[in-house]
Amino acid sequence: MAERSTAAVDVADNSGDDPLTAKAEKAATDGVAEAQDTVEKSAEVAENDAAQRQNGEQPSIETPELHSGHKLARRYRLEECVTRLDGFSSWRAVDEKLRRAVGVHLLPADHPRARSVLAAARSSALLGDPRFVQVLDAVEENDLVYVVHEWLPDSTELTALLAAGPLEPHDAYQLVSQVSQAMAAAHREGLAHLRLTPSAVLRSSTGQYRIRGLAVNAALRGISAERPQRTDTEAIGALLYAALTQRWPYDSDAYGLSGLPKGVGLLAPDQVRAGVHRGLSEIAMRALANDGATASRQEPPCTTPDELAKAVAAMPRIRPPEPEFPSPPDYQRTTYQQGTYGRPPARPGVAAPQAVVVPPAPLESRTGRVLKWAVSALLIAALGLGSWQIADRLLDKDKNQQAPQTTQPQNNDDEKEPETGKPVTIAGAQDFDPQGDGAETPSEIKNAFDGNPSTSWQTSIYYGYSNFGRLKEGVGLVLDLGTVQDVSKVEVTFQGSTAVELRTAPENATSQPTAADGFTTVAKGSGTQVALTADKPVKTRYVLVWLTDLPSSGGGYRGKVADIKITS
Repeated sequence: MAERSTAAVDVADNSGDDPLTAKAEKAATDGVAEAQDTVEKSAEVAENDAAQRQNGEQPSIETPELHSGHKLARRYRLEECVTRLDGFSSWRAVDEKLRRAVGVHLLPADHPRARSVLAAARSSALLGDPRFVQVLDAVEENDLVYVVHEWLPDSTELTALLAAGPLEPHDAYQLVSQVSQAMAAAHREGLAHLRLTPSAVLRSSTGQYRIRGLAVNAALRGISAERPQRTDTEAIGALLYAALTQRWPYDSDAYGLSGLPKGVGLLAPDQVRAGVHRGLSEIAMRALANDGATASRQEPPCTTPDELAKAVAAMPRIRPPEPEFPSPPDYQRTTYQQGTYGRPPARPGVAAPQAVVVPPAPLESRTGRVLKWAVSALLIAALGLGSWQIADRLLDKDKNQQAPQTTQPQNNDDEKEPETGKPVTIAGAQDFDPQGDGAETPSEIKNAFDGNPSTSWQTSIYYGYSNFGRLKEGVGLVLDLGTVQDVSKVEVTFQGSTAVELRTAPENATSQPTAADGFTTVAKGSGTQVALTADKPVKTRYVLVWLTDLPSSGGGYRGKVADIKITS
């Protein structure tokens, strides 16, 4: 099933000639049968351990024997084992506290890689990048080590997408662009993947690509690399190659794809399949080049994800294909339109009926001509009357200007214009991201109201769609006025056209609300200079500037607030 294959974390496949496909062993649920086999199994284990110690071999590590319905930490209920391999197992589970599906990796606490798996999971969880499947928990408990991660039932593995055929150029472009940028961000934090296979890349229903198993998949298998950036870059090149050709770029079959013919070397994608986008073909070859040897004409190879992301950004943007609409059916005249409605068809030997005489158009008849003349006369009369009234008004105006004007003393109070709103001082501010990880570049908050439009507070970058990649409804800044004050207008200066809402907390709020619904929407607007004006002054202490749609920036979408002014 597509949902199962996309949501399960890839822990079974291996790159090489024969990818390992792990089959979930049937969990033991019959307690009676287990009790009857206990003595025989104990004897067998003792014999095997003795033989292994005699031969100098280490005893093999057994995968923990758990079953569906088992609970971890009285919270995570195991549902289905999706992988059992090399001493660890992976499960689809349910977080009963939050009532959502999750994935779980399980291995014994005495497993030689248990400590490295815990360290990798905790490092990956600290990254907090929405382009990666998030690690939710990493625990050692009751002789078990388990890692809990997100489960994405609405996403599809790249393996399943490639099984249906090569990707369209725009989809392949989005794949290499988003994956290379995500891995570049991970390597800047010192994290590598080392197992970036088609089953490790998911595409959501909104077109966003997400990567799972960052650092954890390699730790589960004990994989390391001397040049981790080169390894991940070559893996991204292999993914792009497969997306363009539906072939694996090596001479062995892998991940359900056929490899290249043996002995021919690395062929460019546009030599393997006709119609491949030339620019993407060169990008794939530059990423797959080993030790500087490249088949991509004159361009140098890309050896890091950051170099690859820059190379993709430098090429002309590939736009999505135009939607195809079915053409309307050909227009056909009916017998009614031909003036023969209700008449039987002509029979042999019978004279055909005479053609029906078409009456003249309504205004071409005698009555019609009289009507036209009458309308014309009325229009001429109306035009003359209007001209006379205009001339009369102009003459009266000239007379009034020539007559002496008398001045009367005016009250000085009437000359004063109504006093405009007073500036309201912002005592403090805090970034507001209730539907994400809770942090949205907090170190730059002061730039949003320092009075200097050349500095700004900016959001994280989002990919695929301007409405935060369809991952959340919005983010913003909560401005603390220190005390309850009147707020009439908030002026916001953006770098790039941005959609924004002005929201305020209740007057009696003693602390800022923690959810967007805790604020009341007062005004909306969009642009680079947006004045958000309330219908009447609002008494509040906490003002939320809530961004709902972002401008494009660096291949994605990012909001930048340069200045905020509040008046009473």
